Amino acid sequence: MPDTETTPRRRPGRDRHLLALRIRKISLFAMLGLGAFVMLFPFAWTVITSITPGAGLSSPTLIPEEPGFDAYRTLLDTLPFWRIMANSLVIAVAATLLQLLTSAMAAYAFARLEFPGRNALFVVYLATLMVPMQVLVVPLFIQMRTFNLVDTYAALIAPSIASAFGVFLLRQAVAQVPRELDEAAIIDGAGHIRVFTMVILPLIRPALATFAVLAFMSSWNSFLWPLVIIRSPEFMTLPLGLSTLHGQFTTAWDVVMAGSVVSIIPIAVLYLAAQKYVIQGVARSGLK
Repeated sequence: MPDTETTPRRRPGRDRHLLALRIRKISLFAMLGLGAFVMLFPFAWTVITSITPGAGLSSPTLIPEEPGFDAYRTLLDTLPFWRIMANSLVIAVAATLLQLLTSAMAAYAFARLEFPGRNALFVVYLATLMVPMQVLVVPLFIQMRTFNLVDTYAALIAPSIASAFGVFLLRQAVAQVPRELDEAAIIDGAGHIRVFTMVILPLIRPALATFAVLAFMSSWNSFLWPLVIIRSPEFMTLPLGLSTLHGQFTTAWDVVMAGSVVSIIPIAVLYLAAQKYVIQGVARSGLK
């Protein structure tokens, strides 16, 4: 007879608990899979439409009968597409670097320096987030015209040099850095510049990467301001080029989608390169 003292006893309650955990895990993966499908389907449909000759919105298809890249060749032959891509890339990179510089310095000042009216000034600066771009277009255009910057690269970059959201995001990240590190660096003879560059910046790299992705996307997708300030085709950015393409090819949706696919690639590459920092940077900065 088996030894009742050494034979493990069945625990119905424990088995039910394990079964419930498995069901919960399977349900979670099913929901995540469904959400991923819903999020990725528009991108997949865009790619499929771009390689489907003569595709239209009235008769969408997910399995092209004779896939090809004629739409991409038409896109390159119709527009100076590489010049447009270069314009958008240069403007987006320049705007992102300038926003990182100004936002990081302002964040350090608001988080570490003591000066009269600091909190009030920070609140007023954050209040500018509630002002929509549509309200600022006319004053900005008048300013650019006063400085003779209309239809120039400088006019495209100037309004995005500073970012209130970037200051808020990076200020939250700087506030998470212990002040003891600053004090130790100051005891060793470091000034504010060395503390900022050698102590603060290395410790807030996740937040910097997160803001870099957001700033690049904002500049890359900007449409209203370039539409107002640009007159010459050689300064045209990608959103303007795609709008022109849509006007010329009302029914050639394969060409329109080909342009959309090309415009998505830089954003996707940037996000994949910085994705490990994005969630970490948002979590550390205190955003929800």
